[in-house]
Amino acid sequence: MFQTIFLDLDDTLLDFGAAERVAITKTFTDIGIEPTPALLQRYSEINQSQWEALERGEITRETVLIRRFAILFAELGTAHDPAATEDIYRAYLGVGHYFVPGAEALLAYLAPKYDLYLASNGVAQTQYSRLESAGIGHYFKDIFISETTGHHKPERAYFDYCFAHIDGFDPARALMIGDSLTGDVLGGKNAGIKTCWFNPKHKPRRADIVPDFEVDRLDALRQLL
Repeated sequence: MFQTIFLDLDDTLLDFGAAERVAITKTFTDIGIEPTPALLQRYSEINQSQWEALERGEITRETVLIRRFAILFAELGTAHDPAATEDIYRAYLGVGHYFVPGAEALLAYLAPKYDLYLASNGVAQTQYSRLESAGIGHYFKDIFISETTGHHKPERAYFDYCFAHIDGFDPARALMIGDSLTGDVLGGKNAGIKTCWFNPKHKPRRADIVPDFEVDRLDALRQLL
């Protein structure tokens, strides 16, 4: 049925939450802020809200990267430089990798059978660094990162860019797999292809964004496909 498979990176193949915690802990320590569990949780909440605003088209990617720290520092009442902090954080985030359980086995299984493409909303330099660290870049026929495409998920233009760069692309045989309803699933639906929501944390479903398929483990994709 399917021939072309688009895979999200963060929290689908690589555990972004783990990478974020390590990177932000080191960043806060470097700038003299104690990385308490409550502070790390608050940063994560702010960060998520800013990326969701990007998906809704309310702000730019560049704004996300600085604004998340600006909001946090304003809440803390500190005078730290958000842009300088972002530079420190970005360097740490690009070092090392943490796999989502089953990701390596899934890629090894899928690559000989399907045309795999990476579809990520992340920052290009960071994503390429993490892919190199993880050693999984060779599984993909091409890598589409929003910063280099000029568009981001869930915009139709992002997927149009991807489709135009795939020879003989057939939307009827394409599937988008990712953990974000508002980015991956909505984006795939906007582009007219089938979608699969990777939902390991069993987040509540939404009546307005309904995936074609849903799995809570990566190994379940073998049976689905």
